[in-house]
Amino acid sequence: MRKLKNSELGRKTVEEFKQTNKTPIIVVLDNIRSLNNIGSVFRTSDAFLIEKIYLCGITATPPNKEIHKTALGATESVDWEYIENTIDLVKKLQTENVKVLSIEQAENSTMLDTFTPETNQKYAVVFGNEVKGVQQEVVSSSDMCIEIPQVGTKHSLNISVSCGVVLWDLYTKIKK
Repeated sequence: MRKLKNSELGRKTVEEFKQTNKTPIIVVLDNIRSLNNIGSVFRTSDAFLIEKIYLCGITATPPNKEIHKTALGATESVDWEYIENTIDLVKKLQTENVKVLSIEQAENSTMLDTFTPETNQKYAVVFGNEVKGVQQEVVSSSDMCIEIPQVGTKHSLNISVSCGVVLWDLYTKIKK
C-alpha cells in the first residue's frame, strides 16, 4: 500500500464546496478562547461539509493569522457568522426548527454513542469555553445535552477534539 498524493485526493475547490449539499449540522462556538481551537473547528467542519459555524461571545473571528494557521483555508470554504450573544442565537435557531444540542456533561444528558439523529432534522451543536464549558443558560435553553462517554481518569477533552468526535459521529449517523 502507498500513501496518496494530494493531487489524488479529489478535493473540492472552495466554489465546489459552497455549491455542495451540506450536512444538516451547524456548529456554535460559545466563548472559545484559543485561536488554534477555532481554526481546528473550521478545518473539521470543512471535512464533514458542515453547513455553518457561529462564533459567539469572546470567540475570535477570521481573518486572523493564528486561526488561519490551523484552519488551512477552511475559513474561506465554511460559512460563518459572528453573533455576540449565544442565548439569542439558540432561541433564533429554535424558531427555525433547528434542534440545539449542547455538548456538555450535565444531568440527564444523552451519551453520544446512544444518540440517534432524527431523519430530516437540522441540528446545532454547541461547544463551550475551554475552562467553563457551555454557559449554564445555554445548556438550560438547549433541546438536549449530548455527552461524549469517557472512561479514563480525565473527564474532559480539548474542544477541538470534542468537535471532531461529535461531528464524525453525527456525520456517519446522518449519512446512513
